[in-house]
Amino acid sequence: MIAYRNSCDGVTAEQLEGGFFEGWPNPPSPATHLEILNGSDHVALAFDESTEMVVGFATALSDGVLTAFIPLLEVLDGYRNRGIGSDLVRRVLSSIGDVYAIDLLCDADMEGFYRHLGLTPSFGMSLRNYDRQSGV
Repeated sequence: MIAYRNSCDGVTAEQLEGGFFEGWPNPPSPATHLEILNGSDHVALAFDESTEMVVGFATALSDGVLTAFIPLLEVLDGYRNRGIGSDLVRRVLSSIGDVYAIDLLCDADMEGFYRHLGLTPSFGMSLRNYDRQSGV
């Protein structure tokens, strides 16, 4: 069974060791991942109740007034296609509340996923410092 929380209270780095940041050549360690979660304005976590491991997460940054940005959403491979990612996004959107703009960047193959949650495509720009990808 999957349980959800909108808080990192009591979460340990060991609970994040399932293989997040899939495909990243230099992923954050579980300890750095926990720092990312704790530093986010909004977080949604999915736990496998049988193992107490985190199996999915979403984060958001916001000014609390006008705008928010959703930088990260990930569900572990063995837990995908169960609605967990959709639930995580809905929980983060609900936590953010009614602000003017909520933005995120995604690969083109993910547009359909986000469309079904009410987001629409828009133009964006980004800067990536891959030498800092691990967060260290």
